[in-house]
Amino acid sequence: QPVEATDNAFWDQFWADTATSVQDVFALVPAAEIRAVREESPSNLATLCYKAVEKLVQGAESGCHTEKERQIVLNCCRLLTRILPYIFEDPDWRGFFWSTVPGAGRGGGDEDDENARPLAESLLLAVTDLLFCPDFTVQSHRRSTVDTAEDIHSIDSCEYIWEAGVGFAHSPQPNYIHDLNRTELLKLLLTCFSEAMYLPPSSDSSNTNPWVQFFCSTENRHALPLFTSLLNVVCAYDPVGYGIPYNHLLFSDYREPLVEEAAQVLIVTLDYDSSTSSSPTVDGTTTGTAMDDVDPPGPDNLFVNYLSRIHREEDFQFILKGVARLLSNPLVQTYLPNSAKKIQFHQELLVLFWKLCDFNKKFLFFVLKSSDVLDILVPILYFLNDARADQSRVGLMHIGVFILLLLSGERNFGVRLNKPYSVRVPMDIPVFTGTHADLLIIVFHKIITSGHQRLQPLFDCLLTIVVNVSPYLKSLSMVAANKLLHLLEAFSTTWFLFSAVQNHHLVFFLLEVFNNIIQYQFDGNSNLVYAVIRKRNVFHQLANLPTDSQSIQKGLQRKKKTPEPISRTNSQDGVSMEGSRPAAPAEPGTLKTSLVATPGIDKLTEKSQVSEDGTMRSLEPEASQLSPEGNPPAALSDGEPWSGEASHSRRDRRRLSSASSSGQWTPTPDWVMSWKSKLPLQTIMRLLQVLVPQVEKICIDKGLTDESEILKFLQHGTLVGLLPVPHPILIRKYQANSGTAMWFRTYMWGVIYLRNVDPPIWYDTDVKLFEIQRV
Repeated sequence: QPVEATDNAFWDQFWADTATSVQDVFALVPAAEIRAVREESPSNLATLCYKAVEKLVQGAESGCHTEKERQIVLNCCRLLTRILPYIFEDPDWRGFFWSTVPGAGRGGGDEDDENARPLAESLLLAVTDLLFCPDFTVQSHRRSTVDTAEDIHSIDSCEYIWEAGVGFAHSPQPNYIHDLNRTELLKLLLTCFSEAMYLPPSSDSSNTNPWVQFFCSTENRHALPLFTSLLNVVCAYDPVGYGIPYNHLLFSDYREPLVEEAAQVLIVTLDYDSSTSSSPTVDGTTTGTAMDDVDPPGPDNLFVNYLSRIHREEDFQFILKGVARLLSNPLVQTYLPNSAKKIQFHQELLVLFWKLCDFNKKFLFFVLKSSDVLDILVPILYFLNDARADQSRVGLMHIGVFILLLLSGERNFGVRLNKPYSVRVPMDIPVFTGTHADLLIIVFHKIITSGHQRLQPLFDCLLTIVVNVSPYLKSLSMVAANKLLHLLEAFSTTWFLFSAVQNHHLVFFLLEVFNNIIQYQFDGNSNLVYAVIRKRNVFHQLANLPTDSQSIQKGLQRKKKTPEPISRTNSQDGVSMEGSRPAAPAEPGTLKTSLVATPGIDKLTEKSQVSEDGTMRSLEPEASQLSPEGNPPAALSDGEPWSGEASHSRRDRRRLSSASSSGQWTPTPDWVMSWKSKLPLQTIMRLLQVLVPQVEKICIDKGLTDESEILKFLQHGTLVGLLPVPHPILIRKYQANSGTAMWFRTYMWGVIYLRNVDPPIWYDTDVKLFEIQRV
């Protein structure tokens, strides 16, 4: 039966208890009970929420000077964190927090007080005030007498930023109680923002999150210090601490939970679709994404606005160093097992890094200005290689590849890759001596040939990255050169080319890589030229690809013979780097969240042409050369036709046949002709025509069986004047689009859902943004 709102004795028992933790609240308030109250006595649930918010508002007003007040605030905070997901999961309740009802059940009662704030706004403002509450979440500056308690409304919260870094030079004394209190308040904020999880994914990015929209608006007087505090706390964190081995086992690290929570709150507030920003709709209003505005000064979302306006070199340096330090943390090898603390929030960091590069072009250029970008690249390649066999980490694979695609659109990235790779991070890849470009190609080859089949939609992206950097690669190692040819060999078999409508694009990408290197970097690339000569039959077969129906059918039916081992120079392939573990599939039963499909490469990127002076100009999106058949490459479903592993031919062909039967698409002679005639083979054929006779002559004359002599000859050879006129360099730059914005939203919330297990805030509630699946 309904309890009167005025019955304080009854309501106070919910937050008066002193010794509780958030875990206790979750145990004491079971899900079934919350749902029962919601259905059977809605007015009680409404009063409880209203009262809890009221207590937070009172705490923020008074400044929480007594231990008792602090305890009440924390208990209300925990209780709301517990209840909110059950409010969000019921569409009838979703508007409750946006009504101004003093505890009057659902809806109604707007006539009460025109100026009353909706409950949600009161709640968010109280939490932000509490995050800068002296002696509760920040150090008090006044030390005079007890009576001059700082008036919480007169303090300038910019003097209370939590950590030195961007825009703030003073690093406050660490205080673990403050860290714990901040963490609980941030957990509540994250729970408020999580309403997004209860709406299905929609292509319309304009359905904004009202919680985030209000929180990041000018209504929040603490927006700037809070943004700065969150960013600085994340980027200043050093998990290895003072370098004492095993220190994380001796002292509980109060900073880490705060840093994780801060990273999660930060990426959620930055969830903003930059592709639709400020685009007026037909009727002249702007498309209302959370942070749009017609004015150029930047989005309404102050967090996005602040992020895009960071510009000081030392701030960029601080952010980049911090993110690189944290991303490299799982790679740090120590001689004492488990002696260094390993962080778990690398996915949140990757999303944050993506947002920084996407919203702040100056930051992107800063990252690429020096070889510091390699401190980001190596951890990403490590994660990609490590997660390639794990179905539960498909999202991690995608974000890593998206970041590299974004970076590869800039010339500097390709240039930086020429730096020799000497750090030996244990990865299960062949041992090689070479540059970061070699590392990238070897890892990509590993993903394509031994990743799981769900990664097929990423192949276009992986090869686009290689194409984008190829004109700048000064000298590939023999191992990497052989990997590229192995991919061409695998992708140019007739059964692969004829088995899906877009498979031939992969061959076009690889030919473009070879052409770029031969035309622009011939001098240092004798290893690649030698590999091309040794595998010349692959190019001849492509040039003579049969196009009649009978051959097409035969190609599709051909039982795929296992090709001969790639070559004797690859004989060291079996030896992986010392100390590495093979990439493992997910443990059965691992939880994962579903993701929306990502746009095809033609939607993800736009072509730019690099002119003589190195500047880029965007090309009109005319009929793209990559899609001669006139239809855009379709994103593949889960029945992907190819896993890239030669030895699994039976399984592959089974998967293939099902894919082609379901798609109702069959290759025709006209279709094969339409793209075969466009294969860019001229440069390579000319190279073979000139060099093969010379190499054969050396071998006959000197009875050579030794590669080093041939390589020496190729190093000193030149093709100046013999090759066709160099083609312009084409770069496919990432372009913001609502498809990836939606992908990021589902990925980010999926990560947050799975990472918050203690307490399990959203577990077993009716989430709509994604599905929770078991591997």
